[in-house]
Amino acid sequence: MAAITSANIASAIVKLVAADALPALVANLVMGNLVNRDYEPVLAQAGDTVNVPIPPTLTANNIAEGGTVQTQNPNLGNAQIVLNTHAEATFQIPDVTRVLAVPDLLKVYMQPAVAAIAERIESDLLNLYAGFTANAPVGTAGTAINEAAIDAAETALFTAKVPMSEPKYLVVDANTYSQMRQIPRFSEFQTAGDAGLRALVDGSFGKIKDFFVFRSQLVAKTGSTPLNTHNLAFCKNGIGLVIRRLPQPLPGTGAIAEYAELGNFGMRVTMSYQPNTLAQQFTVDVLYGAAILRNSFGVQVNS
Repeated sequence: MAAITSANIASAIVKLVAADALPALVANLVMGNLVNRDYEPVLAQAGDTVNVPIPPTLTANNIAEGGTVQTQNPNLGNAQIVLNTHAEATFQIPDVTRVLAVPDLLKVYMQPAVAAIAERIESDLLNLYAGFTANAPVGTAGTAINEAAIDAAETALFTAKVPMSEPKYLVVDANTYSQMRQIPRFSEFQTAGDAGLRALVDGSFGKIKDFFVFRSQLVAKTGSTPLNTHNLAFCKNGIGLVIRRLPQPLPGTGAIAEYAELGNFGMRVTMSYQPNTLAQQFTVDVLYGAAILRNSFGVQVNS
């Protein structure tokens, strides 16, 4: 049986923090759970470029009896995503041993740090709205969203040949979500059945015009009067989120790091001692990049 030492206690504390970090991050994400995530446990540095392959387009040819096939030379598409964001949240715990004795204290420290990283990822993904230029924006700035705008967004994605089997998402801000719940045809039992009853009683919108609807507090807004809310309609392969591992601290520097990896997400948790405050410092950080993969697979929905 291994002896209990300060070294393995320190390692156990970092593992405990890391184990709670990633589930909390995933729970705080909206966009991060909807886009195409590319994660590999390979070491990377800020500024590295990751090449994400995009399937080519092929055509079907009619072959006559006795004829020959027509060979196609498709070009594999490529989207370059730069790992240009190193997001971190750091906090200190004066008496770290209490974390082992009272695990609930860990959540008190961890949740604000992880929520801050989640908000940074969400903001970066939602701010990609301006890059969707293949489809004309729908809706009008400063005007309540209506059924016609939602219908136009879904039609644009269908015209862009988004596969029928691929889910479509509509991420809106709180005001737009409220406006959608008040569209008469979709918020009354007599016109929308159980879905209308849920929107009226539970406040849960669910699905409309083939869109799964989500709301986020971080939807991009520009202008002043009127304020333009840039809601986003897209499918999974329209946006890519690439995450890579950060390297371990140099040996002998007094810092201990562990990785937390789950569901194509990964982050690093580092613990070090701060003599100025006589406390243990924890840094939760993640290296990632976000970019548009398919321009035609997204559309701005202004309101």
